[in-house]
Amino acid sequence: MSATGQPDEVLEELRRHARELVAELAGPVRRVRLRSGGTVLEVEWHGSADAPTTSRTGPQPVAEPAAEAVPGPDRLAVRAPVVGTFYRAPEPGAAPFVTVGDPVRPGQVIGIVEAMKLMNEVTADQAGRVVEVLVEDGKPVEYDQPLLALEPITGRGA
Repeated sequence: MSATGQPDEVLEELRRHARELVAELAGPVRRVRLRSGGTVLEVEWHGSADAPTTSRTGPQPVAEPAAEAVPGPDRLAVRAPVVGTFYRAPEPGAAPFVTVGDPVRPGQVIGIVEAMKLMNEVTADQAGRVVEVLVEDGKPVEYDQPLLALEPITGRGA
């Protein structure tokens, strides 16, 4: 902590944003990760806004939504971690994080979900190849909604 107390002020601001986000969300949220500079606030609970809050500062590994089965043989999905607006690229006019045919590896960012002006990275947790983009850029998404369909990569992959 610096002599000015700035990290504490940043962490308190992140906590305030997290409380506002939780108040707006419908349904249980698995994880919310807020970052401001080197300060990171992670909140994780299962069905209760009263569950404990964990905060950390400094660079942290990103662990985001699990890839789960999508209807159809041998398909996985990367799902929305929160309710918000899905973006396929880091900024307007930029190339998308991934496109159909691209291989992805665990931890790779595949998109962003904006919730209350906070950008939440969406990452794959399993290796696969993108076979379908299930949500258009800039469209609203629900918690746990499939965003991308992947086919598992066998042998040598991503």
